[in-house]
Amino acid sequence: MICGMNKITVTHSNEPLFDNVDNYTTTISANNDSADIYFPKPTDLNSRTDAYSFPIALLLQGVNVDKSNYSKFATLVASYGFIVVVPNHEKSVPELAFTGLLSETSQIEAVQAQIKAENSNSASPIAGIVNTQKLALLGHSWGGAVGLSAIANICLPILCDRDYNRPDELVAGAFFGANLRHPTTQEFVSICNSGIPIALLQGNNDSIALFERAEKTYEQIQTPPKILINVSGVNHYGITNTNNPDGAAPDANMGAIAQDVAVETVARWSGLFLRASVLNDKDAIDYIYSQGDELDENVSVISQLLEPSFIRGAVL
Repeated sequence: MICGMNKITVTHSNEPLFDNVDNYTTTISANNDSADIYFPKPTDLNSRTDAYSFPIALLLQGVNVDKSNYSKFATLVASYGFIVVVPNHEKSVPELAFTGLLSETSQIEAVQAQIKAENSNSASPIAGIVNTQKLALLGHSWGGAVGLSAIANICLPILCDRDYNRPDELVAGAFFGANLRHPTTQEFVSICNSGIPIALLQGNNDSIALFERAEKTYEQIQTPPKILINVSGVNHYGITNTNNPDGAAPDANMGAIAQDVAVETVARWSGLFLRASVLNDKDAIDYIYSQGDELDENVSVISQLLEPSFIRGAVL
């Protein structure tokens, strides 16, 4: 059990495991990115670091969406038992006359190295509590496309600026408002995910990343487990603290549900998908692939689950 002596007794399988989440800001040494790190903080964390081992979840941001806009989402995902890393990554693309916040695959290696260093540094707030052998990707919009290409182990123009090799530690990905097309041809790309579980979360009010593109991307995922989660009434910014955050391209469609409800829904499904995929959590598997869409009036899903090997060794 990753929760040690401070595991919270829950009455519903979809509830977070930790009431308290803390965060701090650091600099990623390899690329000088500023990053916010969110982590569960049970009351006995400082005295019982040996009782906790939280996997890493790297959030790859949407174009020109500042990391601060993901604070509510990141806090909620961390409460499910993850170290959530949210960097600001600036990049110039001369051929597009663009300079701004733009995710790319090189961040994965850079963040892995940084978190390993933080885990070994006694002065770090997350010293000794990170499972550095388990990495999941989260992504919004363009960041989701980067994450999908990373899982597919391909280096596409702009998403990847140098040779990329998928790390062995990468074991899952959950992406909101995202699809994967070749940046030059706009053709949908085959996602040879080698059995790495992938979740696509998509608002049906999104006018930027259209729902049918998420459907086509889902079809391109070659091996299960995979799931397409339709979040009703949510637009492209159902993952951010506020609708249409400053600096980002606005969605012409408004969300039909409250922003806090949208963020909680996207975070809950993301967090539970990661628990199901990274930790083989039996309750999370049941929620994601069986009961969740019946319990959540804002969600409908299609999925394909690899059985029975996927649930072997489930956390009880």
